[in-house]
Amino acid sequence: MSAETPTEATQRRSAGATRERILEASSRLFYAQGIRATSADRIIEDVGITKVTFYRHFPTKSDLTVAYLTQQAAMERGWFEGARIPGEPVASLRAIAAGIGTASCSPGFRGCAFINAAAEFADVEDPVRTTVDAHRTWMLSEFASIAAEANVDDPEQVARTLMMLRDGAMVNGYLGDADHVAESLTIGFTTALGA
Repeated sequence: MSAETPTEATQRRSAGATRERILEASSRLFYAQGIRATSADRIIEDVGITKVTFYRHFPTKSDLTVAYLTQQAAMERGWFEGARIPGEPVASLRAIAAGIGTASCSPGFRGCAFINAAAEFADVEDPVRTTVDAHRTWMLSEFASIAAEANVDDPEQVARTLMMLRDGAMVNGYLGDADHVAESLTIGFTTALGA
């Protein structure tokens, strides 16, 4: 196989940068305005590219939406894994609660990107819903792992309770302040663990 020429390398980097600009604009617009309310034309205008360039990177809006959610999932997983303290389930849940409280009460917060996407895409077979479900399954397994570390009797049930508390806190962020959301979520989390 021949080596990549300098021109090919520059084109590849440029294509990657364009793809990232499309994803950045999509993330901002999808989150602020909703996925269905944000047209491909709006994203194309925001990025300053042609339709041909846009569709070369994302043949369908569904492809773009899945890429957006995949990127969101990677960021959320990184944050969640960073908040966990191995062998310390209560401390892990306190750190997670504090982070959710801060995020859910920050300016511009519009709820969980995955819950929002699921509300817009009712068909469980849709690739968008499949992406949402995969991330939520991962999160549920992380909560089950924390519950198992706490030696609860039924880690799966506790994980479902933790997930519901997390979802409620994300919605409550519109209505409360970060300290109260984090405090209430911490109480709910630790109560669910029996701690």
